[in-house]
Amino acid sequence: MSYDLIFSLGKKVLEGGNITFDEAMALTEVEEVDVPILLAMANKVREKFTGKAVDTCQIVNARSGGCSENCKFCAQSGHHEVKLDVYPLMTEEEIVQAAKKAETAGAYRFCIVTAGRGMEDDKDFEKILGAIRRIGKETHINRCCSLGTLQDEHVAALKAAGITRYHHNLETSSSYFDHICTTHTFEERVATIKKVKAAGLQACSGGIIGLGESWRNRIEMAFTLKELDVDSIPMNILNPVKGTALEGQPQIPPLEILQCFAIFRLILPTKILRYAGGKERNLGDLVPLGFLSGINGMLIGDYLTTKGRGASKDLTTVNELGLSPLCAKEV
Repeated sequence: MSYDLIFSLGKKVLEGGNITFDEAMALTEVEEVDVPILLAMANKVREKFTGKAVDTCQIVNARSGGCSENCKFCAQSGHHEVKLDVYPLMTEEEIVQAAKKAETAGAYRFCIVTAGRGMEDDKDFEKILGAIRRIGKETHINRCCSLGTLQDEHVAALKAAGITRYHHNLETSSSYFDHICTTHTFEERVATIKKVKAAGLQACSGGIIGLGESWRNRIEMAFTLKELDVDSIPMNILNPVKGTALEGQPQIPPLEILQCFAIFRLILPTKILRYAGGKERNLGDLVPLGFLSGINGMLIGDYLTTKGRGASKDLTTVNELGLSPLCAKEV
């Protein structure tokens, strides 16, 4: 019976063990009526290994649009015709003010995000470093960034400037990646994550579900993240944007989304599973259930090109569930 499998695998994880790939795949096939039991088990695992703390982060789209890469889901790709506010790097003052606003809103972390392949030969890199250093002097907020692929010298410079965590999504599994992007490889993404970890920084890397991938693709991605010892895993759900290659992609059922969260929690019991883009469109009123399915992190406020629920509502949800959003002044 499905619930026997859920209980036995949940007990295994709670006792410090690891579930195998095949066991995780078996959890994708549990009877629908037993999915709530799986969510409850994932919630118990989250409570044991990460407690009630919720790691909150707010992002700023510091440089928008015109990206050279052809990721099928991305509104900022220059390969798509999307109605988008395209602009060069924000000024240092604008980035710093965005960080201060995020801190006031209650975010524990602030992430500077730029469109583009990566930082090699990027004239904006030094300007970004300047903004990171100023944020460190003028706020208490933890500093993160998402600037694409990096070389070792970029990682070292970011660490020296005060970055504590670097974001670079895998997006999907190795076996499905070329269905989503062909202008760079999965291995290039992995290489950047390895550089970040080797430098002693935390890595933030996850992906998007609802791209047309299979359950096996999702589980493959989870085990790759486990192998890379990624610290924070953003769980995005596709929010199709008109003009992108995936604009007509159908939604996946809310219960399947929550089931995915729960399985990721059992695979990655000690890590941060972070609510990210698409939760509003795909889960609606069921958003709070994510926190009862293993989620213990959240992007609050708006996303890169789409609106969120607002930081205040996000934090209210966390508090009403008896969880504890981290505060920047707790650094």
